[in-house]
Amino acid sequence: MTTDASARAIKPELLRTYTEDFNKDRANLIAADAAVSAGVLKAATDYRGVRALPRDFSIELKQGSITNQERSGRCWMFASLNTLRYELMHRWNLEDFEFSETYLFFWDAMEKSNTYLENVLRTLDEATDSRLFEAINWGPSDDGGWWQMFAALVNKYGLVPKSAYPESENSRNSDDFKQYLNSKLREFAAELRRRSVAGASEDELRALKDEYMGTVYRICAVSLGEPPEKFDFFARTKDDAEADADGKAESCKCEGKSDAKACKCGKDKSDKPKTGKDERTQIREIGITPLEFYKKYVPVDVNDFVTLANAPLKNRPFNQRYRIRFSANVAEAGDMEFVNVPLDVFKKAALDQLTAGHPIWFACDCTQFALRKDGFFDQSVVRVDQLFGTEFTGDKAHGLEYGDSPSNHAMTFTGVNLGEDGKPNRWKVENSWGKDAGKDGYYVMSDAWFDRYVTELIIRKEYLDDATRALLAAEPVELDPWQPLTRRCR
Repeated sequence: MTTDASARAIKPELLRTYTEDFNKDRANLIAADAAVSAGVLKAATDYRGVRALPRDFSIELKQGSITNQERSGRCWMFASLNTLRYELMHRWNLEDFEFSETYLFFWDAMEKSNTYLENVLRTLDEATDSRLFEAINWGPSDDGGWWQMFAALVNKYGLVPKSAYPESENSRNSDDFKQYLNSKLREFAAELRRRSVAGASEDELRALKDEYMGTVYRICAVSLGEPPEKFDFFARTKDDAEADADGKAESCKCEGKSDAKACKCGKDKSDKPKTGKDERTQIREIGITPLEFYKKYVPVDVNDFVTLANAPLKNRPFNQRYRIRFSANVAEAGDMEFVNVPLDVFKKAALDQLTAGHPIWFACDCTQFALRKDGFFDQSVVRVDQLFGTEFTGDKAHGLEYGDSPSNHAMTFTGVNLGEDGKPNRWKVENSWGKDAGKDGYYVMSDAWFDRYVTELIIRKEYLDDATRALLAAEPVELDPWQPLTRRCR
């Protein structure tokens, strides 16, 4: 199609028509006053939509304190650790607990750097402007990720409590650290490719890569501090509870009895003087390793979870297992996989897991029809259609195919409200943006928003139906790294 320049330009006579039409409609003038003064989201907020999403839920899980990823792209890590800490807290009867996110952040930076350099060695024959190399070279050690990246790190390095490796300035605000790490990695990549052209052998190149990784370790250790090899752990159980050797905590069964001395728990409540001393049962570990801590104190196996996707795309048929090439952070752990299932299967798995009392890691596009400060995910709350006088009609397939709403943020479902018909109408969301975002750190999501923008769930295998579980043994269809659903959550 060939046209001259005047045909491609915005025509002055059309501009006059546009402004005339805009100014003769009173609704446009009111909308402009509101949006220019308060911003698009505030101007588009519908109070009726807000009232239709109360913050009470028929199924609700008791979680610990709200966490805060601050100015970093670690949402996937926070959401993963939030699902595990819930299980740990309730197994050991703790009031609160938080894992060290910085510990896994350190090892993620190391592993992504190593995998990037390994991928450079795998693609030495690729031109630097090829689509594959551009995908590999984009953000070599950037923050974002998925559950399977988290599982690979935990399997290799274990976990530690936050007290053993607290936050630092560069974990809270990671841009500068990652900018210069990425720059150095790309220098290393260029030198590996240059040496290859000059005739260096694979063994020589890999030896050079190992040398480069020493520099990577130094950058990470300077930025975050070295991670602990061993640490001490101390915690107290809740009042009137004792944790047994298997981690089960039981409260005293003798409360309220007329004769306190009849207590079978070995505690004489009537004669014991009251003091200010904390008498709660203690859990103590001296010199435990991160892997030992994970295996002893976390009552779930990170490998017992499956990534379910709901991507209604013609080139991603449902009831199929997929694998995304070049998506690993730990080189030897393998690439990310998911099973694509219809919405009814997807949602039932979520309901079954929440009903059984377990939180759910999920991924979505957190920017669409969302109020970050007030804590709402709902198209009936953010009425930009009314503000701008135009309908937004794109469906889930459109959002994925055209890159308008791919997954970009991971959070945790900790509740759901079921209507009289037994179907969900809203979901409780634990975020990792601190307690000042949303309502004390929690968001409410309408069920319609769930259907449209939630694309990934991490489900325990026991809550999959038989047909979906059978797909785990099927040979996966391989996808290229630039195809939809592959954006790392940040």
